[in-house]
Amino acid sequence: MNGPPLGDYSNVAVLIPCFNEAPSIAQVITSFRAALPGATVYVYDNNSTDETVSFALHAGAVVRSEPQRGKGYVVRRMFADIEAEIYVMVDGDGTYDAAAAEHMVRTLIEHNLDMVNGRRIATGSGSYRRGHRFGNWFLTSAVASIFGNRIHDMLSGYKALSRRFVKSFPCLSTGFEIETEIAVHALELVMPIEEIPIAYCERDHGSNSKLRTVRDGVRIGWTILQLLRAERPLRFFGVIFAVLALASSAIGVRLLLDWQATGLVLRMPSAVLCTGMMLLAFLSAACGMILEIVTLGRRENKRMVYLSVPRAISIVGRAHGATGTAAFHP
Repeated sequence: MNGPPLGDYSNVAVLIPCFNEAPSIAQVITSFRAALPGATVYVYDNNSTDETVSFALHAGAVVRSEPQRGKGYVVRRMFADIEAEIYVMVDGDGTYDAAAAEHMVRTLIEHNLDMVNGRRIATGSGSYRRGHRFGNWFLTSAVASIFGNRIHDMLSGYKALSRRFVKSFPCLSTGFEIETEIAVHALELVMPIEEIPIAYCERDHGSNSKLRTVRDGVRIGWTILQLLRAERPLRFFGVIFAVLALASSAIGVRLLLDWQATGLVLRMPSAVLCTGMMLLAFLSAACGMILEIVTLGRRENKRMVYLSVPRAISIVGRAHGATGTAAFHP
């Protein structure tokens, strides 16, 4: 790691959402307690049917539960329950490098950031399945084209977050699409964020991925579409306007040519369809313009909520090249 250790991690919370991670959870907890001494490790069990809870308790974690199945429900509960200055969120499957946590926390503090995202670098042929790799690239690219190209591994489950981020995050998702919602929240409010590369390992023997490539990919894609409609309504309804207007115009050109040749409207159903599609096109455009104004008000309100949470971290002695300490203020 770069530079001396920060030393005080008592106001850092390590959040581990878990569902049936008995083969790896104890090692994950031990690794993060060693990487961030003094930090509190919380394991939120999501109705596991194996020995995840008992192994987590034995390893020294604070164990709590969220009965509603889905990572989004777990993250919502964690963010609401836990009070800390810095939050390190990581999956309990043992695929993420715990030693990188200190560097992520240091980067968050020294650069006054709200999120540090761990960009996964596969260390083995089986650590990053081809379907997951393609899905991550496709969905991340879709979000980048809409909200900004500042995150290159949107679906990474390894993040360091500020208190300001966590307490201003509405968290409406229920499943793995929560990672998309977190990324869009940061991009939409133009928060200071960074990505750093972290090693991504294969799962321990006996541990299985809970992510279903097709099912969860479709859910994440649907979430992106919903976020586009909610956060970029003029663009969303503008596309609908363009499709309907072009289709109506294509039909209308044929009707106009017939009328010029005969003086008659020979295809009355087509004329009705053409008129209806053009009316719907302009109605969509009007909806987009109205909702764009509403969205601007919502965005301003979210920004004010974000700014209402005090920045909890200040750095002492960095300007003159001192070793520096992280001072936490309530």
